[in-house]
Amino acid sequence: MLSFATLTRGLKKGLSVTWELGKVIVPVYFIITFFEYTPIMDRIAEIMQPVMYMVGLPGEASLPLVLGIFLNIYAAIGAILPLDMGTREITIIAAMLLLAHSLPMEAAVSKKAGAKVASLLLVRIIMAFLVGAGFNLIL
Repeated sequence: MLSFATLTRGLKKGLSVTWELGKVIVPVYFIITFFEYTPIMDRIAEIMQPVMYMVGLPGEASLPLVLGIFLNIYAAIGAILPLDMGTREITIIAAMLLLAHSLPMEAAVSKKAGAKVASLLLVRIIMAFLVGAGFNLIL
């Protein structure tokens, strides 16, 4: 049975997690929204369009990918929200980030475990783009 102490502890932990996620997602959301209303987003999209074309994404989709690869998935979510992307594009980004997310942190952990970090990072990034290209073909 659910006790008052259990409910209180769960509520505190839930609010704590919400606060931690909000500290990442909300600022990223506002920064990306700001970029959309300035020439910055157009310039980023223009530069990244050839790379993003390979996986069927618009150039501005590079922002959530870069944030997810270098920071974490929550930053990528914050960057996806203000962009007007459909289910197809979000699915491709999600599949790519499934394979290549939080790489600096995971590289440090892998190095401590004795893995060859350079080859591990290269394989994850290549596989992310291959999966993105595959999803582009089937979706």
